[in-house]
Amino acid sequence: MKWSWKIGEFAGIGVFVHATFPLLLAFVALPAILNDGDIVGAIESILFILVLFVCVVLHEYGHALTARRYGIQTQDITLLPIGGVARLERMPEKPSQEFFVAIAGPMVNVVIAAILFVVMILAGVAVPSLGLGFGNESFIEQLFTINVMLVLFNLIPAFPMDGGRVLRALLASRIDYAKATTYAARIGQAIAVVFAIAGFFVSPLLILTAVFIFFGAQGETQMAQQRSKLRGFTVGHAMRTNIRALAPYEWLSSAVDSIMSTAQQDFPIVENGRVVGILTRDALLKGIQQFGAYVPISQVMRRDVTTVEANQPLGAAAETMQANQMMSVPVTNNGTLVGILTFDSIREFLTLQKILKPRTQQAGETPML
Repeated sequence: MKWSWKIGEFAGIGVFVHATFPLLLAFVALPAILNDGDIVGAIESILFILVLFVCVVLHEYGHALTARRYGIQTQDITLLPIGGVARLERMPEKPSQEFFVAIAGPMVNVVIAAILFVVMILAGVAVPSLGLGFGNESFIEQLFTINVMLVLFNLIPAFPMDGGRVLRALLASRIDYAKATTYAARIGQAIAVVFAIAGFFVSPLLILTAVFIFFGAQGETQMAQQRSKLRGFTVGHAMRTNIRALAPYEWLSSAVDSIMSTAQQDFPIVENGRVVGILTRDALLKGIQQFGAYVPISQVMRRDVTTVEANQPLGAAAETMQANQMMSVPVTNNGTLVGILTFDSIREFLTLQKILKPRTQQAGETPML
């Protein structure tokens, strides 16, 4: 994610903090400093937020490590002021897998809350009132309360919360995935409407939550529709094969010549028969502005390139592109470059499929491009 800094790595998954995260620390610390001049209180508030976000990181690792069991890698985990985001390379294909990946995060908070509960019992501390006396609760009581609240909030059966994915997984075990998503989204949006109405009487925070849920459900529905359209096709159906690859030692001017002489915008970078990077049009233009046209492509190319296999499901490849924020990815066959997949080529493929499908169905044929 852009504007993020890496703060650590565990199990091969990098943890990043977004540039806006310090705003949360300032938000919780400044009132104590400005109103009472309480520096110690401000420091305690910051420490509590940091410990809380350790719980959030563990929550996201619950998702990531469970997804790994099903062969799904996680790009990274990013901490935002509103919580954490684990970027999976794709969503699980089977409902049972999605169920366990979704439920794993809240279950981590259940375990944390259970451990804190046992510690409180052993220490003779009364069980807190789940936020009804936040100001009077000790550090450990507040942490217990927050973890319980994280479980309850995340299990609301509405996208983009974990509960929405759990609900979709349960529905998808009995009905079509796209229909399951639609039903789960409608339930979530109904909950959003209730939250919005309640927000006028209880707290404006509920209105913000309602907006978050409503548009999250809308986005999830669109993604499910896209996956439904791409089901049954592989990357090989939509990739472009008449492409030009460049070498890392070539000048940027070579890439400029290639752009002018072809319709290609992004170029796989190949060395010794292996894809080692990708040069996008944006990176090329920025590189020329910064260094000039006569520097090696290796100086500006993207090295952390993700490749997809030609026989890979097209829907999974599209999700990989979205997760990596890439408009195009090199396509390989057993490690050898055979083409490039772009969102434009996917859209063009779907458009042609829509046009050809009625004709081929009339002729009794299967549409194939």
